[in-house]
Amino acid sequence: MWVFLAMSHPVQPPVVLAIAGFDPSAGAGILADIKTISAFGCYGVAAVTSLTFQNTQMVYGTLGQSGEVALRQIEPLFEDFEIAAVKTGVLPSAEIIRAVASIIEVKKVPLVVVDPVLRSSSGVDLADDRAVEALTSYLFPLAGVVTPNVEEARRITGLDIKNQAEMEAAASQILKLGPQAVLITGGDADTDFSTDLLVDGQGSTVYRAERIRSQNTHGTGCTLASALACLQAQGKSLRESIPIAKRYIGAAILSAPGLGKGKGPLNHFPPGFET
Repeated sequence: MWVFLAMSHPVQPPVVLAIAGFDPSAGAGILADIKTISAFGCYGVAAVTSLTFQNTQMVYGTLGQSGEVALRQIEPLFEDFEIAAVKTGVLPSAEIIRAVASIIEVKKVPLVVVDPVLRSSSGVDLADDRAVEALTSYLFPLAGVVTPNVEEARRITGLDIKNQAEMEAAASQILKLGPQAVLITGGDADTDFSTDLLVDGQGSTVYRAERIRSQNTHGTGCTLASALACLQAQGKSLRESIPIAKRYIGAAILSAPGLGKGKGPLNHFPPGFET
């Protein structure tokens, strides 16, 4: 006699789509996004916008993909999955930005986190001026939050940013471009504390954490944006998500494996970390 046991289906995780560049060293870009998404218990799918030639020491070159190539990757994902959130990283041209923005708008994606990656930490431009203009015109108005670092905020606004007041002025100017919130990250500054500033419809909030002196910081911006996408996809507000994401970054740096000869990758699965 056969006995069939009813098996309950496990709860399906939120699906988070990362649209970003490919870093062969796996510290930043799409591979960092997928590792972060997995660490937060979501299911990551991805589309590659740019092939980069890099390691932990520097970026040697890039090969941007066309808008058509991006859409041919993205459209089948929307046909197959219910996408809870989209996180964007490197978008190297105005053409690819318009393509990505168009499908996000058509599909009415409920949550969009835009990390406006414009230049590598080694000083290589990853997006031209036309791309910056397209980013602010087409993608920022669709974003729940935009997460530039100080250098990216300078390039977007043209403002000099040397202190908290100037950071707030830049965030307020970016907010006028259409996103629901702007989080300017100050992790690259040479100070004793890492200071991030959020500006949204509720006002401004500063998030400070003691700086961790480490060479293993490759991909922190990508990782932060992906963590914010996951936490919000799981139902947390942006203001609830930011401190959790910052704690995660800290744990990922402290437990980094120390790989490579330059800025090493994080440990995207830090032991004992709980959200």
